[in-house]
Amino acid sequence: MSTKPLAIITGAASGIGRAVAQRLAKTHTLLLVDRAEFEKGLEAETFQIDVSQADQWKTITEAIKDRPIDFIMLNAGIGSKPSWTDPTGWRTMIDTNLFGIVNGIATILPLIENKKATIVITGSKQGITNPPGNPAYNASKAAVKSVAESLSYDLRKTNIEVYLLIPGYTYTGMTSGTSTSKPDAAWTPEQVASYMFDKIKQKQFYILCPDNDVTNELDYKRMTWNLRDITESRPALSRWREETADEFAQFIKQ
Repeated sequence: MSTKPLAIITGAASGIGRAVAQRLAKTHTLLLVDRAEFEKGLEAETFQIDVSQADQWKTITEAIKDRPIDFIMLNAGIGSKPSWTDPTGWRTMIDTNLFGIVNGIATILPLIENKKATIVITGSKQGITNPPGNPAYNASKAAVKSVAESLSYDLRKTNIEVYLLIPGYTYTGMTSGTSTSKPDAAWTPEQVASYMFDKIKQKQFYILCPDNDVTNELDYKRMTWNLRDITESRPALSRWREETADEFAQFIKQ
């Protein structure tokens, strides 16, 4: 039996999850989870389950109990666009993007009490800036941000470290659409994984990733503007409203 610590990664069949798994392959035993089928190329235990279903996590529990769990990445998510009149689509989105993480926490947390471990939860800038276009996705990721912050606080006196990964524009199966090659503006999943591990070394909870088009500084300004919608009594999502477009543009230039 391997003496390596165990890394558990959901949403690991492709994209950021797979890139993180590849980074950990030499130092950890990998247990990878996804609803999709796994490609060959990584030595790992794989589980093809729907993370939104709490009962399907039982197979994971049996596989990980009494093992040295060191790293957990709750990364699985979907990016569909249900409309305001599609509550079923909203439910699917929330079940996967939010409860896929809550189910993972409920399953794994009791097994790592009093142990040293790292938990990474994948959020989204859309859960912070709430851009128009996909309110269900934004709402799910806003909830994920809240969960990660609360988990970090509640575990602050333990040896478990919690991080919120906030990717920038990343070329993955979920974001590629009909594109067959990476746009110049996008980062690769491997770049995100590398940046993530650098920030974990720095103990930085909010791992806000830039990309080839948007810097951290620009993100900070956008997020600050959004918060000031509240503190300055502006209309919701004023960044995208015609009547405040010039004011926002001037703010960004400052």
